Amino acid sequence: MFTITLQDLRFRARQFVIAVIGAGLVFAMTLLLAGLAAGFSVEINQTVQGVGAQSWALASGSVGRMAALSPIPESDVSALEHTPGVTRAVPLIVVPQAAKIDGGPVESVNLIGYQPGQDLGGPGEPVAGSAVMASGEAVVGSRMNLGIGRQFTVSGHPFKVVGVVANRSLLGGTPNAYVTIGDAQQVIFGGRPLIGAVLISGKPQGLPNGLQLLSNTQIEAASLAQMAQAVSSISNSRAFMWLIAAIIVAALVYVTALERTRDFAVLKAVGASTGKLFAGLAAQAVIVALAAAVIAAAVSSFMTGLFVQPVDIPASAFFVLPLSALVVGLIASLAALRRAASIDPAAAFAGA
Repeated sequence: MFTITLQDLRFRARQFVIAVIGAGLVFAMTLLLAGLAAGFSVEINQTVQGVGAQSWALASGSVGRMAALSPIPESDVSALEHTPGVTRAVPLIVVPQAAKIDGGPVESVNLIGYQPGQDLGGPGEPVAGSAVMASGEAVVGSRMNLGIGRQFTVSGHPFKVVGVVANRSLLGGTPNAYVTIGDAQQVIFGGRPLIGAVLISGKPQGLPNGLQLLSNTQIEAASLAQMAQAVSSISNSRAFMWLIAAIIVAALVYVTALERTRDFAVLKAVGASTGKLFAGLAAQAVIVALAAAVIAAAVSSFMTGLFVQPVDIPASAFFVLPLSALVVGLIASLAALRRAASIDPAAAFAGA
């Protein structure tokens, strides 16, 4: 039965190739959608972990979204520095802003103010250029596509790019721009002594009034919750893609069953059971689905760089893909089983 299935696939090679390419592209989109959904979490994790703090002191009642921090007095930094258990406390400001690039196009950025020279709050080691050292300088995420020496303006305040850092973005690919805490206060608070959070090393034995303490994990969870609707929409689209892939494979197998009416009649006439017919159809569908999975893995790896939003396809997705393709193939073969099972063996002798 398996030999007959392989011979039939060879006979219908054109149909086979079309179905494999079609299903492969759909499978590739499911992988990319999985990567897009994971990208929200990955970019948040990279930015939060890059900050380097053990905990965050925020305004009481704040939900902890990194890009929506409630302002607190800058004096809270000094108060926390003198709190037992705290080894270091530095200010941080994070606010989404519109940046005008070289006096031309406008782009969204996450303006992050921190204290230069500190390993808390900064962007980490730049992949090009140097760290921020003075007012008017900025280190930008690579997704901003600005080279060293380029300029951008936020609310009328000019900044010169002195460094570029990789893997620093929030809110679905919006690049981060790191500036001095004083520059951020001028842009966002009109120069008033306000900040968004205090980054802490150590374990404080109490907090000043009006503050609460959140861990990195809590900040990441709250920030990801902000993107929950987007993640849900992507997940729903991914489920729809699996359905489309199943329909493509099922259509191929069903059309094949229609064209093999006499073949099935002969097989049933010589004693082939319905189970064996199903095995042949299932093998055909599974071969198509697994071949499509191989194409999907290659295509999705190539296409990840085409998206503005970070795409981080989980390694588990490449293991789940062939198993899912196997299930799709088996389900698709059921579409043709009823047709094969209903064929009268006498049809094998029609016209004899």
